[in-house]
Order: sequence, then C-alpha cells, then structure tokens
Amino acid sequence: MKPPCAWLLLGITLLLAACAHGKPGSRPAPTVNLTPSPVPSPLSELPRGGRNIFPRFRVVAFYGSATTPDMGVLGAGTPDQAAQRLQSQAQAYATLGRPVLPALELIVTMAIGSPGAGGNYNIALSADTVRKYLAAARRIKALLVLDIQPGRAAFLPLVKRYEKFLSEPDVGLALDPEWKMDSAQVPGKVFGHTDAMTINAVSAYLADLTGHHNLPQKLLVVHEFTADMIPDRKKVLSRRGLALTFHVDGFGGRPYKLHQYRFLSGSTANAYHGIKLFFRQDVDMLNAREAVALKPSPDLITYQ
Repeated sequence: MKPPCAWLLLGITLLLAACAHGKPGSRPAPTVNLTPSPVPSPLSELPRGGRNIFPRFRVVAFYGSATTPDMGVLGAGTPDQAAQRLQSQAQAYATLGRPVLPALELIVTMAIGSPGAGGNYNIALSADTVRKYLAAARRIKALLVLDIQPGRAAFLPLVKRYEKFLSEPDVGLALDPEWKMDSAQVPGKVFGHTDAMTINAVSAYLADLTGHHNLPQKLLVVHEFTADMIPDRKKVLSRRGLALTFHVDGFGGRPYKLHQYRFLSGSTANAYHGIKLFFRQDVDMLNAREAVALKPSPDLITYQ
C-alpha cells in the first residue's frame, strides 16, 4: 500500500529535484520545444512491426523519472543503460505466449510537494531529455510512453504540450490520477483522483491525433490502485485507435497485490489490463511466469 506518510521522504527528494530546475517563483514555468527526433521508418508501423499493440504483443515496460531513481528504475543510469536493462528484463517473457514489445514509461510532468515555477505543484522535463529517452527507445525498437503527474493542473492542457511527440507512431501516453490534486491538496500528502469525463476528453484528443496522422494503435495507460481514484471508471470510453489500459500499480505483499489486481481488473471489460511490479517495495515480487498467469493475464507489465 502507499500511505500518505510514506511519501514524506519522497517529497523531500522531489523538492530537491524541483530546485535543480530552478527555485519556485525564480523564473517563469519552462516552455518545451516539442520537436522530436527523426521518426522511425516505416511511419505507419509499430517499432516491432504491425499496427496493433494488443492483443498481438505483451508490453513490458520500465517506469520512472529522469531526475531521481526514487521514482523508478529509469532514473538509475543513462537512457541507454535503462533501455539495455529493460531488454534483459523483457527477455523473461519471450517464450510466454505473446511477442514482447518493450516500453520506457518516462514521467515527463512530475508532481512535487511545493508550488514550483508555475504554481501547479509540478515540474516538466526538458524536451532535450525526452528526446534522449525516445532515441534510446528507438535503438531497441521500443515504445516511449509519456507519463503525466499533473499536481494541481488539469490533464488535457499538459497532454497537449507534447502533441509533437504524441504524433509519432512509437509514443504513447499514461495518466496518473494518484498525483491529480484538488486546488487545496499537496502531492504526497493525500492520494489524488480523476473522473471519466477527464479521461474521455484526453482519449478523444489522442484518438483524433492518431487518426489524423494515420498512426498505429496508440497506448493509453490509466494508473490506479484504489477504486476511488476513478470512482466512475465504468463510464470511461474505449476509442478506435487506442489501446486503453487500466494499470494496477500498488505495491506490497502478494496477497494485497493479487486482491487489488483481481478487484480492479474485474470491472474493465472495455479495456486492457496492466500491473506494476516493484523491485524494492514488493514483498516476494512476482516472476514473469507468475505475472503472466494472473487472471486476466496482463497485457502490460511494468517494473518500477
């Protein structure tokens, strides 16, 4: 589980990360140059061929921030080191029923415990950093997934800032309601939440973008580990061109994780399924064969 008090040390870490980008109020919120690196060829296909992610592939991902290893494995080492470690981890799934499509899930907007330069309790990665992870993903024929932790900001405007990246055939999106705060809440002190209307607005935008550019199926991940993070989840719409995936990402012992996965995956007939495994926080972490054997079998397995 993730009790709010457990985030105290993490909040300090994130504040230090924020300070590395500039003291709150010392300068305007950073603008992002959204020109990505050159697109792979062919434009109309996924990195490992075809136009549909699911059900053809199983996606195996590494999650994290580029600024601190405390938020996931991507922060430990360079982008290429993370990509090579991901390849090794994904190899365990190579003989388990479906071809593997690796992914790097990078937190591009991260919630922090202070107002930050824009006053919305978040900080954004530079486009140069995002491009480095995109290039590393392309070198191993993987997806890049842009993870949004909005703090007090709204999801959709933050997502739109990355339109040039999301217009690529190998770039997906993840929404993290745990870090979506109300106007008086502070990240790390309480769990956040969102609603179906918000998710549907993002998915409509993303589906239109995908159709306009004739892109292959695009991954849309929605993280959760309690039902009240998306209380009206049954109203979330599936859309043509998107692989909508509800992703159960709480940590703890096996009984808790298995219960939460069964409970939260049991009411998502309109979506695909994902689970997160934690290298440090999980007690007796599931191995690849055990993870695949879950019911329903996860389409997306992420490591943090």
